[in-house]
Amino acid sequence: MKQPGFFDFKERLARLSELGDQFEAFSRTVDFEAFRPDLDKVQAYADGGKGGRPQFDPVLMFKILVIQTLNNLFDERTEYLINAPLSFMRFLGLGLSDRGPDAKTVWLFHERLTQAGAIDVLFNRFDATLRNAGYLLMSGQILDVTLVVAPMQWNTNDEKTDLREGRIPQDWQDKPSKLSHKDEHARWPLKFAQARRQEGGTIPSTNLSILFFGYKSHISIDRKFRLIRKCKTTDAAAVDGARLREGLLDKTNTVSMVWTDTVYRSKANEDFRKKQGFVSKEHRKKPYLKPMPRHIQRSNAGKSVIRSRVEHFFADQKSQTGLFARTVGIARATMRIGLANIVYNMRRFLLLERINAFA
Repeated sequence: MKQPGFFDFKERLARLSELGDQFEAFSRTVDFEAFRPDLDKVQAYADGGKGGRPQFDPVLMFKILVIQTLNNLFDERTEYLINAPLSFMRFLGLGLSDRGPDAKTVWLFHERLTQAGAIDVLFNRFDATLRNAGYLLMSGQILDVTLVVAPMQWNTNDEKTDLREGRIPQDWQDKPSKLSHKDEHARWPLKFAQARRQEGGTIPSTNLSILFFGYKSHISIDRKFRLIRKCKTTDAAAVDGARLREGLLDKTNTVSMVWTDTVYRSKANEDFRKKQGFVSKEHRKKPYLKPMPRHIQRSNAGKSVIRSRVEHFFADQKSQTGLFARTVGIARATMRIGLANIVYNMRRFLLLERINAFA
């Protein structure tokens, strides 16, 4: 076996580019330096005069979180991979002789961003980049929500009662190590699904009820470019319809129409939309024990064609990034889901730029 040389390394990188290195496209299209002012505010740099190892560049650390989110990686697996594939090393700007951060460093950086509540700032920073690139909010907006599963918690009935009333169980307070592994914010909601027709053609008299444990990701996308413009994370038991009035609508959209599911239909939401100047395009429910009128069926079908675009986003996010809240607490879940939303917008931005280049 011959000794590898410098040109062998360059040829291997060139071959990765020919095969379509996604991270090279990220570096070429996304201006990660735009995040630096916000990351510098969070990253507390150590004073070199006090000794200690200097901290890693915050933009490099943020890129690691992008890699971690896009590939659904644990911290330990992230540490291994940023020192293995050449595509990851090139994306991070690391050479073969450069030392990358370990799993603990990645975790600490993630925690700093979480504790500072920086995810909203970072999301808005990239949204400003999208607007500056010409991707304004156009053609109306679509709202929807999806469940994000978290590790199950096995609690007693008394503990569940305390959590629902906003109290931390006394037994947990006396055992800090146990409290650190207990998620006091995630909830168990019931999700109802319509029972499918059986082989004989009969339909079961009862529908399906499915238990979930975790959180909800509420998003609003613009109809034109299908980019996430607003997002919010709540526990899984939160009422979906009430979130519409909590900053999920953007008045800068060029069209005032808002497409939503029937869960958002309420008098409070109708009054809010009228006051804010939005036009409702909500689905209508089927009348109880009565056939759906034909004109409402046609209206719902037309709305579904448009509203289904947000379902494509959820399917892509859960299949591509394996969206799962493996953390404890709503602050970390918000960070996890927010990173997934930023990474989705980055991937969508790459696609839009590629389409425009060939237009």
